Amino acid sequence: MSPASRKRVGVLISGRGSNLQSLLDAAADPAYPAEIALVISNRPGAYGLQRAKLAGVPTAVIDHKAFPDRESFDAAVDAALRGAGCEIVCLAGFMRIFTPGFAEGWAGRMLNIHPSLLPSFIGLHVQRQAIEAGATIAGCTVHFVTPDLDAGPILAQAAVPVLPDDTEDSLSARILEQEHRLYPAALGWLAAGRVRIVGNRALVDGATAAGDLLSPRPEGL
Repeated sequence: MSPASRKRVGVLISGRGSNLQSLLDAAADPAYPAEIALVISNRPGAYGLQRAKLAGVPTAVIDHKAFPDRESFDAAVDAALRGAGCEIVCLAGFMRIFTPGFAEGWAGRMLNIHPSLLPSFIGLHVQRQAIEAGATIAGCTVHFVTPDLDAGPILAQAAVPVLPDDTEDSLSARILEQEHRLYPAALGWLAAGRVRIVGNRALVDGATAAGDLLSPRPEGL
């Protein structure tokens, strides 16, 4: 795939950036339909910034504490993304909630990965929520970002079992393995122009059934 045909992606992080690394690794393949053009952190010390620099990707720190309100912070992030020519935005452990205007400005072009099988268990500590609820299956979801928290059209999901002796940490680790497989696959589908949003559903052209979007084989599409 020629560099000119690859979609430019901005990734927003707040921490260690393990999902960022999975996207960087995927984008290192010239045949992948997306390139990581910019990594933005709202926390100056986020380790994910080092991952981006090692991959030769430009970075920016936009500290939310330096802004008087959410609107001005969002405006600064938006300006940085557009200044870098980003066409798609991926949230990868970004611990800020956007204003409706920002989400609407990137509608259909902004993805998030959430460590539960949405619409179940939104918000924080979702693995603990799953264990406490007695769930036997957990997992992760890649979805489009909308003004409502964790409520946008679901693009892809991967499931894992909840084992009898699971702790929040052990279940989180098992889910994270699937996140690292699912997020690059979902971004690739979007960047390749294979995704259509119909109502509150995200459909992938070429998928033979909804099961094709589930663990264990997102790369099979």
